[in-house]
Amino acid sequence: MLVVLENADYTAVVGSPDAPYLNSLVAQGALATAYYSNVHPSIGNYFMLTAGGVVSTNDTYAGSVGPPELASVLTAAGKTWRVYAEGIPAAGYTGGDTGTYLKRHNPFAYFSDVAGTATASNIVPLSQLATDATTGLADFSMIVGNIYNVGHNCLPALSPCTTSVRVKQADTWLRNALAPILSSAALQQESWLLAVTFDESENDNTDGGGHVATVLVGTNVRPGYQAANSYQHQSLLRLMLESQGVSTLPNAAAGAPGMAEIWK
Repeated sequence: MLVVLENADYTAVVGSPDAPYLNSLVAQGALATAYYSNVHPSIGNYFMLTAGGVVSTNDTYAGSVGPPELASVLTAAGKTWRVYAEGIPAAGYTGGDTGTYLKRHNPFAYFSDVAGTATASNIVPLSQLATDATTGLADFSMIVGNIYNVGHNCLPALSPCTTSVRVKQADTWLRNALAPILSSAALQQESWLLAVTFDESENDNTDGGGHVATVLVGTNVRPGYQAANSYQHQSLLRLMLESQGVSTLPNAAAGAPGMAEIWK
């Protein structure tokens, strides 16, 4: 499972009282202490996480992304995938922004082997997650919150809109979205991995997109471990595929440093 939150420096999250739930996950799993996003603004990081390349640094990008990327690589390996997107009007939606949903936070909507094909039905409303969690999730799941719940914007009623407010908002949503899944009987019968990262930092440009918090929790993750090696989003893409035994690594993921140090 992959969850991407938005626009917060590492120091605004790790050890912060604004993110009690995420820090509880840190205690249960591994924290990548030297993890840096790739670019500013958001969209290039989402593409790096799922396709192994920045593709575009234009948040209004209207093009498509061809294989290899997560959808094509997982399908070719016989693996299933599903995206749970909060705010989409219907299953299979690959259109533009609508309401509180931002297309650029759902990279699968740009993949040429998804948009306009039957596999677009794997993109479903977030409300479907609770049901699927009771019967068993796909081999790969990406959970996409709306513009407020990922911490991109503050809720309209909250003023002033500070980093602290955005982080608290995202942390509360993360707890509500994940706690029932992580405690589900269906998940406990599986070998699983959860990755929570941030697309980019708010005030840092180190290595392109700045220092961000990345937490990994799961069956075989070393609890309480702090990974000191330097990583970026292409390494997380590599980890998510290799953890399922998939050896085809798209684009920059193929040459990215591996994150095997997190395993028990």
